[in-house]
Amino acid sequence: MSEPGREPLRIGILGAARITERALVEPARAGGHRVVAVAARERGRAESFAARHGVERVHDSYAGLLADPEVEVVYNPLANGLHGPWNLAALAAGKHVLTEKPSASNAEEAAEVREAVAKAGAVFMEGFHYLFHPVTRRLHELLDSGELGELRRVETLVAIPAPADADPRWSLPLAGGAVMDLGCYSLHAVRMLAPWAGGAPRLVSARGGERAGAPGVDEWLDAELAFPGGASASARCHMAYGELEMSCRLVGSRGEALAPNFVLPHLDDRVVVRTPDGERTEHLGTRSSYTYQLDALAARIRRDAALPLDADDALATMQLIDEAYRAAGFEPRPRTTL
Repeated sequence: MSEPGREPLRIGILGAARITERALVEPARAGGHRVVAVAARERGRAESFAARHGVERVHDSYAGLLADPEVEVVYNPLANGLHGPWNLAALAAGKHVLTEKPSASNAEEAAEVREAVAKAGAVFMEGFHYLFHPVTRRLHELLDSGELGELRRVETLVAIPAPADADPRWSLPLAGGAVMDLGCYSLHAVRMLAPWAGGAPRLVSARGGERAGAPGVDEWLDAELAFPGGASASARCHMAYGELEMSCRLVGSRGEALAPNFVLPHLDDRVVVRTPDGERTEHLGTRSSYTYQLDALAARIRRDAALPLDADDALATMQLIDEAYRAAGFEPRPRTTL
């Protein structure tokens, strides 16, 4: 029998997305949790996924998986436009939800998700896994300790080489775009610095570029923000960049710190600190940020531990995404109706 508070989570997966092995299956295995079910648009894909990853059973449909009484947590890694509808459906079925970011297509839908979470009394978590890794925790500790002095400037860039033209991340009906896939990390990381900057940031300006052949879809977007305490921030994203870059730089009155890859720290776990005393490089460990994330979700569900990501946080991020889109001359993403 499991220790009290250590009972494995019983997880069901919507879809057979590529990210799922790294983001859910491997962390579940590491934490001793059960992946009890999977469903995909085609049963054959779900069967193949289950065979490769040791999933206990396959359902014919997403709705069938949500009706499974043994599934207590639903992981939603579907295309962006399907996050909101299936998050709402999972909550209506009484399940806890771990959703890939962003939690919905726009702020209006995110507000409905928040209402559904309150009604269901469920745990809801948006997958900003980076927040739980020691790399990001160390950036926050450096601000907390005062070693960097007062926060003056934040610079985030999340950029990747271009996905194929047919990739759903370029689809407006599926709520695609650089901000939805990448910029959400940039904006969220800036938002998380509010405790050291006098409060939540506000958007000052944004500019962006449209993807050729994909009207209304952003290929890149740069946002400028300001904190109540006087610090400024840039949150940049690019989905057709020359290389992968996912950096976060904090500049304070006494020094600065750089995380070269805060989003995927298992690829680069460095934090480089520069102060008048010199420069040093700290290595914070290559254990997956997704594993830390699932640990945190399990602690919330099993032991009622505090969790920094919830439906309120998801709504605040989505509101900022919509603001950035409008400021850059784009419309917020449309909703997908099932």
